[in-house]
Amino acid sequence: MLGVESRPLQCRDTPGDNPVLMNRDSGPLGLLWLYMKNLLVCRSPEMWHQSFGLLGKSYAHDTTGSFFLGKWLRVPLYPVSLCSAVVDVAIQDYVADVAAELIYQNKSQTSTEVLFVFPLGPHMAIYSFQARSEDAKVHAVLQDEVQQPHEATGGWENLEYLRDQSEYPGEAFACFLGTLSPGREVVVTLRYVQELPREPDGAARFVLSPTLNPYGTLYVWNCRTSKLHYSLLLTASLQSPRGVVDVQANFALTPLIYTAQDHSTAQAPLLQVSLAGSPQCHHDLELLVYYGDPTAVSAVVEKGDPEAPPGSLLGDPMVLVTLAPSIPEAVPGQRQSGEFIFLLNTTFLEHAQDSLLFLLKSLPLGCYFNIYCYEETSVGIYSQSVEYTQDNLTEAMRRIPSTGSSLGDSNLLETLRSVYNTPRPHRHPRQLFIFMAGLPPDVEAIAAEVCRHRNSHRCFSFCFSEDSAALAMALAKETGGEAAYVSSDNRRSFVVLKCLKQALKPAAEGVSLSWTLPRGLEVEVLGGTPQSIFQGQHNLLYAQIHGQAQDTTVAKGVMTLQYSLDGQDVTYTIEFPLCPQGDGRLAGHRLAARCLMKRLLPESVSGSGEEPRHRAVEISLTSGIICPFTSYVGVRTPQRVTWYQRPLALLPPRQSLIPCQIVELRGSRISSCYPKSIWVPPGWLTAVRASWLALRQLTHDIAALPQRRACSKACKPPPPLFSSLKYVDPMEFGLCSSTLWRWCPEAAAKCQELVALQNADGSWALSSGLASVLEVDEDEIKGKMPDEVMEPSIWATVMAVTWLHRHDEYYQDLCELLEAKAVTWLCSQAVSQLDKCLETANTLLGSSVKPSVFRL
Repeated sequence: MLGVESRPLQCRDTPGDNPVLMNRDSGPLGLLWLYMKNLLVCRSPEMWHQSFGLLGKSYAHDTTGSFFLGKWLRVPLYPVSLCSAVVDVAIQDYVADVAAELIYQNKSQTSTEVLFVFPLGPHMAIYSFQARSEDAKVHAVLQDEVQQPHEATGGWENLEYLRDQSEYPGEAFACFLGTLSPGREVVVTLRYVQELPREPDGAARFVLSPTLNPYGTLYVWNCRTSKLHYSLLLTASLQSPRGVVDVQANFALTPLIYTAQDHSTAQAPLLQVSLAGSPQCHHDLELLVYYGDPTAVSAVVEKGDPEAPPGSLLGDPMVLVTLAPSIPEAVPGQRQSGEFIFLLNTTFLEHAQDSLLFLLKSLPLGCYFNIYCYEETSVGIYSQSVEYTQDNLTEAMRRIPSTGSSLGDSNLLETLRSVYNTPRPHRHPRQLFIFMAGLPPDVEAIAAEVCRHRNSHRCFSFCFSEDSAALAMALAKETGGEAAYVSSDNRRSFVVLKCLKQALKPAAEGVSLSWTLPRGLEVEVLGGTPQSIFQGQHNLLYAQIHGQAQDTTVAKGVMTLQYSLDGQDVTYTIEFPLCPQGDGRLAGHRLAARCLMKRLLPESVSGSGEEPRHRAVEISLTSGIICPFTSYVGVRTPQRVTWYQRPLALLPPRQSLIPCQIVELRGSRISSCYPKSIWVPPGWLTAVRASWLALRQLTHDIAALPQRRACSKACKPPPPLFSSLKYVDPMEFGLCSSTLWRWCPEAAAKCQELVALQNADGSWALSSGLASVLEVDEDEIKGKMPDEVMEPSIWATVMAVTWLHRHDEYYQDLCELLEAKAVTWLCSQAVSQLDKCLETANTLLGSSVKPSVFRL
């Protein structure tokens, strides 16, 4: 067990104020607010904290320092004390099951209406919730949204208020708990499952939710902090067939206690830490769990629920498979495999020819490419992707129309189907670059089509208008790609090339899994196996074992992973037990249910009948994991006995229904650490339910992204923050860059001319056009060419690269890939001549480029 003790945090609005306790006197318009985080809630919306918890509200009779709600009500907020939190975490390789018990107490002198709010982090799903007090017990129940046998009749204004007034975007579980009397306690019991990220060194990273640890992400702006007093007991049980080697934490931790001789299971013992006084840690509580023998594949078998019927999702054993091939860094500019398909719209053709030029010229030799102008026709420039050569590149540039007529009857959906029906080159991972100026028709069908093929490709999506931003993000996130909103013409090429650099990361290709099991058993991989795994990625798959073994003496199965890396075939084999042990918490089964429901979603949208929907609802109700076709309802049961006087009789408790649901917080701000062209995606559940047919109305949920810190005065304001569409799991996602490209129109035009002259292999020919860009007489360039140089293109390429570095304040980000390709070509042609060429080029151009640029 791990334990942390802390004390309540109070705040004063002014030096003369008494500490406020975050309630609101109950009354007919009482709305409720208790901050689940219970650390700090100041009286201004700008000071709201990112984390939540139990929120309370009271009736306001004055307007001093309070929120304005609607036209009539002002709501001051006060913190309600979290007395204790007991958290038990069970970690199996890269999944976790968390059970938490939170005790809150109303220390004010008035009754308070309370609302429990739990933010849902990446790859997280709640499967059980209950709250109890002396007066009543509340538990969350899932129901089919179509049938809706139960519906709460009041209290929805509290959830609407929460949705509109929250400062940070994202999904949260919210449940109205009723009124809490002075001095009374409410005990909240919560259970959820979560996929854990895998660190580069193979460790599983678990972060305790800020709701369960109010010290977690503490930010104090204008309030004075006093003492925080509450207790946190954290127990962690760890399991892996590879053995638990070590556990690291950002807080004091006693040695592990191994509960198995092979170190396959371990527990973290109880630890008491005093954090009295002012907060001493302003970070989340974090665990890093290290396992033995970190390889490209691992498998943990979780036994099924003995009470579930055999053959059902919860009844049969589940194999949790982690795929994380070790992929070395690629050398920039070298030959590289891959298929790059560009889907362009009319706006891009009319206004972004320069971006397309940089994009095509930056592709590496050895790859394949094709271009579709989907508002003109669903057919590509080539019938199928062709190898990236100078002739094919020249022909492609010739065929691309300079403007779009928008008169064709094609659209993005038809074009995507055409792409998916075209075979891809062997051992070349497919990646799509999709450009959208507005929201295309058939949005829900587009999302379903991409989701159906998510294991065979990645999408990099770019939108030039706010209404298409959510769709762009959805397509990218579902396939493991990236999305960007381009608000400035000056930054378009920069943003596109940043995504191309991500797409050029090497990948394990031709990924396949095979299984060796006793006769009578078979394996189903829920959600399928990805065909490619890119550097830095890891995939968590769920494979269920069905059937009955005919030979019960065979105790183990065998799984084989095969893939190709740099043209070499790689094979890993791993054994796993067929009679697994476990604690019966079914974390893997519940996460597998979530994965399977995502797979059923596009089938239910694409008109495959009612069967996919019925299947998704059945899985949701049995696993406790919500899906887009089910919803929560809170059932409140009084704890006190009711007596009826005529005649005297004892009546059973009368249940009532209260609001309880997943809420999409709209958010009004985002941390300043996020760069421009970034937004944080909302949760997949809320977006799917609300957006399959409503994507065309996404502009109603646009919020402004605050200007990134450290921007120069010349920077334009950042693009909006989108917090609408998302049908995939929330994960902080975007195009990250710590540098801003300095824009100069004259320099950009020169650079574009130079790039247009570069050949596909990275070289330049010695020509009058090159001399014009370099602003040097052509005869002088030819006359200054060193005698050692036998090929004029070598001299021309050295001159071009030297000129680019002379202006690297403008071109460093735009021409990084072009330059790497040029230097690679030079090194393959004439390494011995480069020293003399560089010296002469520096003299001729008046520059001082260092030999390291040419890898000398």
